[in-house]
Formats: sequence, structure tokens, C-alpha cells
Amino acid sequence: MLRFRGQRHLPLMLALALLNLLFLSTACHRHRARARAPLPPPAPGAPILQGEEGVASWYGVPYNGRPTANGEIYNMYAMTAAHRTLPFGTRVRVHDLEDSRSVEVRINDRGPFVEGRIIDLSYAAAQALGMPGTARVRLEILNPEIAFGPHAIPGVYAVQVGAFRDPTNATRLKALIASRYGPVIIQGYDRGDGLFYRVRVGRLGSQAGAQSLADQLREASLATATYVVRLN
Repeated sequence: MLRFRGQRHLPLMLALALLNLLFLSTACHRHRARARAPLPPPAPGAPILQGEEGVASWYGVPYNGRPTANGEIYNMYAMTAAHRTLPFGTRVRVHDLEDSRSVEVRINDRGPFVEGRIIDLSYAAAQALGMPGTARVRLEILNPEIAFGPHAIPGVYAVQVGAFRDPTNATRLKALIASRYGPVIIQGYDRGDGLFYRVRVGRLGSQAGAQSLADQLREASLATATYVVRLN
């Protein structure tokens, strides 16, 4: 019987070949898994993240028919919402964390200016979620390129430090803050139940910079409640 040179090493060679194929298969699988992983949004100057969670509220009368922050006339029966820092035109799917309901809205206004709340829905959007008042929600940005993409419009941010019925109080606060920080503007707006005067500080090119200013204002005891708000 003929024997070929190296035949006695054949089982060992086959075993090594199988191990090599297994390694290559695993490496390719891992490589493909990494390629499919979603890219995180850029961090510098853009702390808005997918999956923001917090409390949603809603607004209707007496705001219906009055101008929103982007100049549109507010229609409480349209699927819109207010957010403090998302660009106007951002489409957001709002997921109710208590059940499986969700609703899609378009950002065209600024707010809510209440601690702990992250979005103010229109009356119609709140009805679609079955919200009696407020609800715990998660926000999913449907067109992230408008906020994070290479062609996104750079944001301009300020810090809102108060809203007063009496313009004298707004003027006093402006004078107190303007001596150390600025610019400070007073913005009058008709809320539907009366004219109010918002006091806003700064004009910064990043949300992170505006948040730093808000921290400084609180540490200096110049404000108790501060809200970073995008101006454009």
C-alpha cells in the first residue's frame, strides 16, 4: 500500500484548517456587526440626544390662533409641538412610556418653560396619546440631519431667566444681570391670558456654551430657574 509523504500529519492539518476557517468566519461576522452599528450623534456643542426622556405636557386655549416662535399661527388641531432647543422643522415621534401609543409632531414653537418638562404638544397630539394632563415620554428624532447633519443650520442660544407680567420687574432683572453678563433682551409676548415679558441672556453659538452661562447665573444668585432656548 502506497503512503504519501506527510499523510500521517493529515488529521492535524485538517484540524488547523478548520480552526482557521472558524476564526475567519467569526472575524467577518464581528466586522459586519460593527458596520451595521448606528453612528452616535456628534457630541461637541450638541447635547441633544436621540431618546430624550422626560415629561410631556400640552397647550391649547388660549394660545390657539396666536403666533408661535417660528412665526406660524398656532393651530391646536395640527400635529405640532414646542421644544426648547430642537431646530424648527424637526419631526419627532413621541412615545408614551406607559403604553404603546406614539404620535408624530413637527417642532414649530419654543417651550415648555417648566422644570422637568421636555416637550409641549398641541391639543390634537395630546389627544392622540390619550393624555389627560402630562405623560412620561421618550423622543425619537425622525430627521436627525436637520439637527446633526453636515448641512444643519448652526444654532443660536440664550438663557431665559424669567417671565413677568409687570415690565418693571423685567427691566430691573435686566439691569442687574447686564452689568456682569450680556447681552440681555426683554421680549414681550401675548400668552392669550395677558401680556408677559421674557428676560433672556446671551447669544451663544452652542447649546453647551448656553448651559455654562445658565450655571454661572445660578451660581451668582442672579436666577433661580434657567432654561436654555434656541433662538433660531
